[in-house]
Amino acid sequence: MKLKVAPNFLFLGSLFFFLTTNLFSQQRNPLISEDFPAQKEWVDSIYNSMSLEEKIGQLFMVDVFSNAPESKTDEIRKLIEKQHIGGVIFSKGGPLRQAKLTNEFQEASKVPLLVGMDAEWGLAMRLDSTFALPWNMTLGAIEDNSLIEEAGAAISRHSKRLGVHINFAPVVDINTNPENPIIGTRSFGEEKENVTAKSLAFIRGMQREGVLSSAKHFPGHGDTDSDSHKTLPTISFSKSRIENVELYPYKKLIEEGLSSVMVAHLNVPSLEEEKGTPSSLSKTVVTDLLKKGLNFNGLIFTDALNMKGASNFSNPGDIDLAAFLAGNDVLLISEDVPKGIQKIAEAYNNGLISEQRLSHSVKKILFAKYKVGLNDYEPINSAFLISELHSVRDDALFEKLTESSITVLKNNMGLLPFKKLAKKKFAYVNLGDGDGSAFLSQLRKYTKVDWVSAVNLESLLSRLEEYDRVIVGFHKEDDNPWTSYKFSNREIRWLYEIARKNSTVLNVFARPYALLDIPTFTDMEGVVVGYQNNEIAQQKVAQMLFGAVKARGKLPVSIGDEFPEGSGLRSKELNRLSYGVPETVGINSYKLKKIDSIITEAIDKKMTPGAQILIARKGKVIYNRNFGYQTYEEELPVTDTTVYDLASLTKILATLPLVMEQEEKGIISFDTKLGEMLSVFQNSNKEYIRLQDMLMHYARLKVWIPFYISTLDKNTRKPSDLYYSKVPSETFNTHVARDMYIRNDAQDTILAVIRDSDLERKKEYKYSDLPFYILKYYLESYYNTTLNSLTQERFYRPLGANYTGYLPATRFGLDQIAPTENDKLWRAQKVHGYVHDQGAAMQGGIGGHAGLFSNANDVAKIMQMYMNGGSYGGEKFFEPETISKFNTCYYCEENVRRGVGFDKPQLGSVGPTCGCVSLTSFGHTGFTGTLAWADPEEEIIYVFLSNRTYPDSNNRKLIREDIRSKIQEVIYEAIDF
Repeated sequence: MKLKVAPNFLFLGSLFFFLTTNLFSQQRNPLISEDFPAQKEWVDSIYNSMSLEEKIGQLFMVDVFSNAPESKTDEIRKLIEKQHIGGVIFSKGGPLRQAKLTNEFQEASKVPLLVGMDAEWGLAMRLDSTFALPWNMTLGAIEDNSLIEEAGAAISRHSKRLGVHINFAPVVDINTNPENPIIGTRSFGEEKENVTAKSLAFIRGMQREGVLSSAKHFPGHGDTDSDSHKTLPTISFSKSRIENVELYPYKKLIEEGLSSVMVAHLNVPSLEEEKGTPSSLSKTVVTDLLKKGLNFNGLIFTDALNMKGASNFSNPGDIDLAAFLAGNDVLLISEDVPKGIQKIAEAYNNGLISEQRLSHSVKKILFAKYKVGLNDYEPINSAFLISELHSVRDDALFEKLTESSITVLKNNMGLLPFKKLAKKKFAYVNLGDGDGSAFLSQLRKYTKVDWVSAVNLESLLSRLEEYDRVIVGFHKEDDNPWTSYKFSNREIRWLYEIARKNSTVLNVFARPYALLDIPTFTDMEGVVVGYQNNEIAQQKVAQMLFGAVKARGKLPVSIGDEFPEGSGLRSKELNRLSYGVPETVGINSYKLKKIDSIITEAIDKKMTPGAQILIARKGKVIYNRNFGYQTYEEELPVTDTTVYDLASLTKILATLPLVMEQEEKGIISFDTKLGEMLSVFQNSNKEYIRLQDMLMHYARLKVWIPFYISTLDKNTRKPSDLYYSKVPSETFNTHVARDMYIRNDAQDTILAVIRDSDLERKKEYKYSDLPFYILKYYLESYYNTTLNSLTQERFYRPLGANYTGYLPATRFGLDQIAPTENDKLWRAQKVHGYVHDQGAAMQGGIGGHAGLFSNANDVAKIMQMYMNGGSYGGEKFFEPETISKFNTCYYCEENVRRGVGFDKPQLGSVGPTCGCVSLTSFGHTGFTGTLAWADPEEEIIYVFLSNRTYPDSNNRKLIREDIRSKIQEVIYEAIDF
C-alpha cells in the first residue's frame, strides 16, 4: 500500500474550527479516537493532499466477489487506481482469496481502503470456510444480553483478522410483519425494547474489538411485505408511529456512540412528501431526520444503490448525486462509479455542493479510517487464517447462545423434561424438508427412541399406537434466513392427527413464525422452538427434553394470541449428562487432542483394534470419540453404538449397586457375615467373612479359580461331553457360546467349589473375583430372579441406559458387538456376542463379576449417577451418604487401596490411575481393556472401552504401555480451571 502524503502541520491550529462545525456538534462523535490531535492531523494531511476527484472517490464503496474471475477483480483495481474509491465491500467468496485481494487492493490504493462486509451472523453470511453464529431472531430469544455482546465481539474478531473494518450490522429493524420477505430472522424481534437492548449489546461487543458497527435499515424495514432488492417497499405508518417504534432503537444507539447507519430504500409517505422518493435519496429523511433530528454524527451509508428499490428511480450517476445531496456520506455499490464521480464533480463545480459539504463527508470517512487503524496499515497475514476464523472459543459461544435461546411455549402437566424413562416408550416423527438426524441421534443418547415413519397417515397413526410419547421434529433447511419455513398443508393435517391421538411434543427447528399456520395447539402436550436446524440446535433441544439443560428462552415475536412476544416457560434440570464443547467446562480442547495420537498409536501398534473414549466434566460430555475397528480385519468401524464386554466393570455397574441398595435399606450391613447371606457357607471356612472385607478384597479369598478347567477332557483337553452339548436340552440348557451348552448343575458346582476352596494364609489385600461370584448367588437367591432382570428393572431402564445389560446377542446384531477373543483353549471359536470371562460364561453369561456389555455413553451415565450422589434424571437411586460410605478406603493403613467394591487410586506407585486423580475418586478396570473412573473433586468422568483381548487375550501391550492412564493424565493436564 502506497501512502504518498506526509502529515500537514499547517492544520494543527484549526482544531477549534472543526470542533464547532456540524461534524462534531451536539452529540459526541463516534469516529473520534482518544488521540484526537494525531487523528485530526492525519485526516487533514490526507484530505489536503487530494485532488477534487480523489476526494469524491472516497465517497464510493464498491462490491467485490473474491470468487469472481480475474477480469472482474481487475475492474476493481482500475476503480482503485483511476477513480480513487474509498473502500470495498466484500461479498461471496472465501477467506484466503479475500485476504489476498485485500492486500493487493490496499497496495494499489493511494489512501488505505475502508473494507466492509455484511457479516450479520458472522463472515459465513458471505464466505465459505468461516464461522456462523445464530441469527438475530435466535439471539432475540436470549435473556442474558452479555451473551449478545460476546456474539458481537466474536464476529468483530473474525472481521478484524480478515482485514474488515466495518461490519454492516446489526439489523435493528423491528420485525412486526411475519410476512417480511427480507428481514425476518435477521431481526432481533418485534418488541422495541428487546431489539434495542440486543442491538446495543451487539454493538458494544463489536466496537470493543475495534470494528465499526452499522445499524440498519434506517428508518425501519421491519414491517414490509416486499423486498427492496426487487422493488420499493412502502411504509404506510404515521410519523408518530415511526418515531415511537421504528426509530426507537436508533435514538438509544446514537446516544451510546453508534458508528454508522445504513439508510434503506423505502417509500415512507409520512416522512417524505415527494411521492416515490426512496428514503435513501430523501434529504428530509437523511439530513433533517437522521442528522439533525437524531443528532447523528457518525458515518451514513446508503443501502446498495444497485438495488431495485433505488435504481428504478434514477439513472446511474444521478442516483449517486441524489444520495449525496440527501446527506449520505458513503455511496454503497454504485452501478457506475465513474459517472457518479463525474456527476458529483459537476455539482461541486457548479456550486450545488459546497466545499464544506464535501469535506464534511470525506473527513468523516478519513476519521473512520484512522479509528480502525488504517493510519498504520499492515497487510493481512494468511498464516493460520482459516483456523483462527473458527476456533473452539467460537464453538463454545455458539453452544451457549443456542442453549440459552431454546424456548418452551407449552408444557402440559410439567411433561418436560421427560422423567420415569423405564415406564415410557418414545417415538420420533420427522416433518419438514430438513435433516433431523442430529436430533434423533442425540435423543437416543438418553433412552431408546424409535424413528417411526410411513407413506400415509393411517399407517403412521397405527404404528404410533404402541408409544407413550411422540417427539415431532419439524426440520427446515436453514442455509440462509430467507429459505422457506412454513408447514405444508399435508404436514399440518398429519400433525393435528398425531397430536390428537398421542402424547405429542412438537419441536420447531425453523423461525417461530412457522407456528402461525398451526390452527390449534390444544392437543399438544409440549411445544418447543429451537429456531434453527443446525446440528447444535438439534442437540441442545434434545438435551433440554431430557433435562440435561434448562430452557430459558423467551419468544421474540408473537405467534397469534396464544403465544405473545415474551412467552417462554423455564424447564428444570434433572442432572442428566449434557454434551458440548470442552471450553465450556474449563477443559482445553487443544490439549485433549493428544489423546487422539495416543490411542491412534496404540491401534497402529496392535494394542487393541479399536476403542471408545468418553470424558465428561461438570455433568457435560466434552469428548466422546470412537477409534479404529472392531477387529484388525477393519471391516466394522467402532461407532457410538458399538457395545463392548465390560469385564470387571460389571462389579461396580451391576452387582455393587444392588448391594448398596440393600445396605441402604438395612437388609444387609458391612458387618453381615457370609454365612448369614447364603446358608451354603454355614459351617465352612468362609462363614464369618464380613461383607466389607469381602468387597475390599481383604477376606483371604483365592485370587482366581479356573472353573472351566475341570470340565475339560483329561486326555484331549477339550470340553468334555459330560459337561457340554452342541444343542440345548433339558439337561444342557445354559448357553456358554455359539453351539455350546453346559450342564444345568454347573452353577451349583461353581458355588460348591468356592465354598470348599482354601483361604489364603495371610490376611492382606488380594484382588479376587470370588466376592462377586458369591454376591451373584446371594442376590439372585434373595430376589428369586437373575442379575439381568434386577439390573434392568432397578437401574438401566430408569437411567435410560438402553445399551447396557447382559446377553448382548439377544438385544443387538453381532455387527454392533465387539468380539473379544479367538478362544483356542476352551470354546474353540471367536467369542462374539458372549461374555469373554470363562466363569461368567459357565453361568450363562450372567455373572456378578463379569458379563455386562455396554457403550461408553451408558457407562458414563452410571458413573455420573454415582457422582451426583446417587441421583440421575430426577430419580434417586441412593442417598449421598451411601455413595460416600462405599467410596471410603477403610484399610489404607493395611495398604488396601480399595473402597467397598470400588477401586481407588494407588497408594504407592502402581495402580489403576495416572496418579494425578484425587483421593476421593473411584472406579474400576476390566480385563478386556476397559476402565471407568469418576473424580468428584474435579467433577471428571473418564470411560475407556476396548477389546484389547482380540484376537488373543495374551496381548498385554495396552496394559504394559499404560495407555489408559496416559490418556487420563492428558485429561488432567487439559484442565484450565
